[in-house]
Order: sequence, then C-alpha cells, then structure tokens
Amino acid sequence: MADKQISLPAKLINGGIAGLIGVTCVFPIDLAKTRLQNQQNGQRMYTSMSDCLIKTIRSEGYFGMYRGAAVNLTLVTPEKAIKLAANDFFRHHLSKDGKKLTLLREMLAGCGAGTCQVIVTTPMEMLKIQLQDAGRIAAQKKLMAAQAQLSSSAGAAEPAVEARTTATQITRELLRSKGIAGLYKGLGATLLRDVPFSIVYFPLFANLNKLGQKDPNVKAPFYVSFLSGCVAGSTAAVAVNPCDVIKTRLQSLQRGVNEDTYSGILDCTKKIWQKEGPMAFLKGAYCRALVIAPLFGIAQVVYFIGIAEFLLDMLPKHRA
Repeated sequence: MADKQISLPAKLINGGIAGLIGVTCVFPIDLAKTRLQNQQNGQRMYTSMSDCLIKTIRSEGYFGMYRGAAVNLTLVTPEKAIKLAANDFFRHHLSKDGKKLTLLREMLAGCGAGTCQVIVTTPMEMLKIQLQDAGRIAAQKKLMAAQAQLSSSAGAAEPAVEARTTATQITRELLRSKGIAGLYKGLGATLLRDVPFSIVYFPLFANLNKLGQKDPNVKAPFYVSFLSGCVAGSTAAVAVNPCDVIKTRLQSLQRGVNEDTYSGILDCTKKIWQKEGPMAFLKGAYCRALVIAPLFGIAQVVYFIGIAEFLLDMLPKHRA
C-alpha cells in the first residue's frame, strides 16, 4: 500500500460501499453457512451448501435466502469502515518514520482492528443468526409434525403457521429481558474469531498486494488488490472457522430437536468435540471461504481505487 494518507471520511465511505456491495453478492452463501454450522446430531435438514439453498428457495422463496440481510446491510457499513480504518490507524502509528512495518507490527495492527470492530460485529451477528436460522428451525418443526401426523392413526391437526420475527422484535425482547448485554451475547467468541482473523488477514493481504507493485509508491493494479483480498480472506476464514462454529452455536437463541445448549466457550467446545467429533469444527468452512473471499476482495478494490476520494473531490464543484 502506498503511504498516501487518506482522510477518515473517505475510509469510512470506502468501507461502507465495499460492505454493501459484498454482502449483497454473497449473503445467500452466508445463510447456508449459518444453517450448516447450527446443525447438530438431531434432525439434520441439509447435506451441503447447494442442498441448503435449494431447500430454502423451495420452502421460503427466493428472498428466503436473504433473511437477515437487512441487519447486515444496515450495520456492515460501520463494521467494515471501523475494521479498515482501524487497521490503517494502527499501521500508521506503529510505523516509524515511514519505514516498512515488521510482520509482528502488522499483526498487532490487525489485532487492534479486529478488537475495534466487535463493537458493531457482535450485535450484528447476534441478530443476523436468529433470522438466518429461523427457517431451519421452522422447517424442522414442520417435518417433525408431518412425521407425527403419519404415525398417528387419528391424524393430527395441521401445524400452525409460525409468524416471522423481525430484527426489531428480537432487539426489543433482548433489551427488555437482558439489557444491552443480550445483544452482546457471544462477545468473547466473536473476539476469539475476529482478532485472529485480522491478525492473519491484514499482514497476508499487505504482503500479497506488494508482490503486484512495480514501485513502492504506486498502488498495485486493482486485480492484484482483488486477488490478494480473496486469497488472504479465504485463508484467514478457514483458519478461524472452528471459532466461528463456536460463536454461531453460542449466539443461537433457539434450538432444533435434540440439539444441545451451551453455557460458554469451553462447554461448547467440549460438547462439539465429544458428540460430533473434531470435523464438526470445520462445518461451513468452504461456505465461509466463499463468503469472505469476494467480500474482502471487493472491499480492497473499492478501498484502493478510492471511490470515496472521487466522490468527496466532486463536492466542492457542487458548492461553487
């Protein structure tokens, strides 16, 4: 990355634009990831990402794949903006007289960025997971009711249609029952995922991106930034996937049939290991890689092209 200083408003706008574009493109895959990760040894609804998406479209319609997207689209702007701006802030203050950052300092900058972003990430993920997994729980209940109806000689009544909850309703209920802490359930697990992710992602991206720079003072071509973001994002995503599984399980408020509840990170880790085996920690890993790769590739392209700088430069012309 060139040492050109970018204003904070530009960083925030770039991060926001990148987040909105990225989330819109990959949200259905993220929904499949959440549902696959939440499946335990009870009634398994999906066998793969494609199976999950096909069944979701059949039962909930096309827009069923975008349940919870409104939460992400609302909060992804501050989340991505904080993450990217914080990383630049820490890199700037950890560099000495414009010299190249050591790998340790790059990792420290990433750690700072990951820590800052959980302020927004935790409540965003908390609400998104409830909405994304609601379809799986509802489908499981319908299946169990149908099985019970077939096994009953008298024939049971038709199951009631479950009303869809909204992010606003979930937020109000959590604030009423648990206060602000309700929205920050799973904060520790979110830190456990996002801090290592940023420690891996930002240094890896910076070093991959430098390979495409012909001159240290000139930005790498946009395709190099995109590919660097994709490779660094997918690598970091798979590396921290076990933490993402734990976070998803802890933040889920509703459970399916015969599914465990957890009291904390250690309890969740122990139960998953004992009942589902070590491979359960890699559930949804390929989905997460498919989500994160383009998400961060797009983010870095927008950030490095400098769309916000272009827009901000146009403002004085309108004032004249």
